[in-house]
Amino acid sequence: MTTLFRKSLIGLVLAGSTALPALSQEISWIYCGDKIDPVHEKYIKEWEAANSGWKIAVEVVGWAQCQDKATTLAAAGSPAGMAYVGSRTLKEFALNDLIVEVPMSDEEKAAYYPHIVDTVTFEGTQWGVPIAFSTKAFYWNKDLFTQAGLDPEKPPTTWAEEIEYAKIIKEKTGIAGYGLPAKTFDNTMHQFLHWVYTNNGQVIDADGNIKLDSPQVLAALQAYKDITPYSVEGATAYEQNEIRAIFLDGKVGMIQASVGAAMRLKDTKINWGVTTLPLGPEAGGPGTLLITDSLAVFKGSGVEEKAVEFAKYITSPDIQIEYELSPDAGLTPLRPSAKVDALVAEIPYWKPFIDGIAYGGPEPLFTDYKGLQNVMIEMVQSVVTGAAEPQAALTKAAAALEEYK
Repeated sequence: MTTLFRKSLIGLVLAGSTALPALSQEISWIYCGDKIDPVHEKYIKEWEAANSGWKIAVEVVGWAQCQDKATTLAAAGSPAGMAYVGSRTLKEFALNDLIVEVPMSDEEKAAYYPHIVDTVTFEGTQWGVPIAFSTKAFYWNKDLFTQAGLDPEKPPTTWAEEIEYAKIIKEKTGIAGYGLPAKTFDNTMHQFLHWVYTNNGQVIDADGNIKLDSPQVLAALQAYKDITPYSVEGATAYEQNEIRAIFLDGKVGMIQASVGAAMRLKDTKINWGVTTLPLGPEAGGPGTLLITDSLAVFKGSGVEEKAVEFAKYITSPDIQIEYELSPDAGLTPLRPSAKVDALVAEIPYWKPFIDGIAYGGPEPLFTDYKGLQNVMIEMVQSVVTGAAEPQAALTKAAAALEEYK
């Protein structure tokens, strides 16, 4: 067990947990959120009816505590049968022998969009089953474009145009041209990785080599520096949902956000558009960071085999697409299907969220994902505040990441 992870587990165990191990015919599921989704509720009942004597015991835990709850139980020797986790944690859990493999057949892998399986794969095997997926696209305020003398029907397609348009909007309207989030929050790293993956960059390769200090990533960090003067003031005070709220209020010209923003914009008076993310000079095509959450099956519950069976059932194609397209989900579909094709044909704003997948990249898997986050956030913040130049910040961050890979 890694020293950093052991320390974090000790701290969590000291926080205390009186949970008892699951019954032999019961699979406990730590479920993140405010309530269980009605789609999952329906299919849990169907699975229980088809598996006599088995029960799925769902414990709904708020997003802020969910990950720690699963880790605490595992560290205390009373693991949940399975838990909803960020896929970025799977490598850490696997290396500390807390979860079991959930291998996929070639047929199962082929059913997903490209690179999705990579988000749960470490050392050639899968350690979780994807259950939620998010991509980002580019939103622009058409009225602000018009006020700034820009063509409202022609959003930027490159970083250079994006920076130029942000400058024009700020100078012509006095309103921030771009919404750049740089708060001490995990999505500051995520937002930057969208730029990395729209310029064919990497953080770490499949062999565990740090690739951060590269021309592709340097160009992304330089673009951050260049667009900062035309972005929201005090970017370190904002995370992505706060930036989205500013856009919904008509006070910023351009942002990158998930499909959830489109669902909210439908009920506003804003004249908006959405397209694929602008591309860097070395992009191969439309890209985005591919963020998944997964079901991890914990070792030592006594019901591992059955938990794997249930995890694959509740994320099977027909159930998963029903969950993804439920009104409040705001998720990108994990798999292509006729239903997705029909969705894009009926609601065109879905298209850029699908198109960005082909050249997208997975959230990097590290042995200490919080260490990764902290390094990346510090790097971004140092550049947008002017405390460091992009190359110096990048070199420092790449060296720091060696400790956490």
